Amino acid sequence: MDWDKLKIFHAVAEAGSFTKATINLNLSQSAISRQIQSLERNLKVQLFERHARGLALTENGGYLFKTAHEVISKLKEVETTLGDQKDKPRGKLTVTTVVSFGTTWLTPRIQEFMQLNPEMEIELIFDDKELDLSIRQADVGIWMRRPKQLNYIQKKLIDINYHIYGSTKYLEKNGYPKSINDLNKHKFISYGKGTPSPVFNPDWVLRLGLKDQKKRKPIMKVNSVYGLLLAVQSGVGLAALPDYITVSVPNIVKVLPQIEGPRTEAHFVYPQSLKNVVRVQAFRNFLYSKISEWKF
Repeated sequence: MDWDKLKIFHAVAEAGSFTKATINLNLSQSAISRQIQSLERNLKVQLFERHARGLALTENGGYLFKTAHEVISKLKEVETTLGDQKDKPRGKLTVTTVVSFGTTWLTPRIQEFMQLNPEMEIELIFDDKELDLSIRQADVGIWMRRPKQLNYIQKKLIDINYHIYGSTKYLEKNGYPKSINDLNKHKFISYGKGTPSPVFNPDWVLRLGLKDQKKRKPIMKVNSVYGLLLAVQSGVGLAALPDYITVSVPNIVKVLPQIEGPRTEAHFVYPQSLKNVVRVQAFRNFLYSKISEWKF
């Protein structure tokens, strides 16, 4: 069986369509289709059922995917073990987390980590959808929930608290709220369609202090936590933001600081197979040292 074709098949099965697989494989849709057709001819079975919304695995395709998944996962474990050195962190480490935390908190601190570990290469993947660590789409993850997978090692990283924020420019013009009732006089920005992780209760600030399921009407919606921060900073209105994203941001202040929104937890997550890998341990220790310096 052609290994390259098997890897393409696995990627297509995961993506659910040729179009989505082109991104991960960096191949054209026609090239991917030809490889799948060739694999089906060689195996003399149909692997996919094609329909308008994408692809579905046949029974034979499902069996092949399960086997390929196990093989690829095991090979990546072997690759990690062979590449790991016990004395010093070196080699590549792929880290994934949500877009907002990755862009605003993690990225600015990576340079320090790389200076401490000059023989390591870091790849950051920011995605509000969790990647599959079991097949090493990433090595470690910073997730905004406790993982359910039993084969993952997880440790709580930090509590993520939400508060109401506004820019000094907006508040000087419109007044500083002194009570919950004062919020009714203010403009609000909220999350729109496709609310990003880790926002689990996007309307809490719009309903704050109101009864009978009523809520304030926002003047603007955005489906990005970072976009919401920029809108607040520019003076559009007030919004609920996670505290970590406001650290060191100028001209933005907490409104009614005694009122706290929904609390979530960030967890450092990685597969059992990477338990004793030196570069994972080095990154984990660095993360916790940086977290201890900040109190969100």
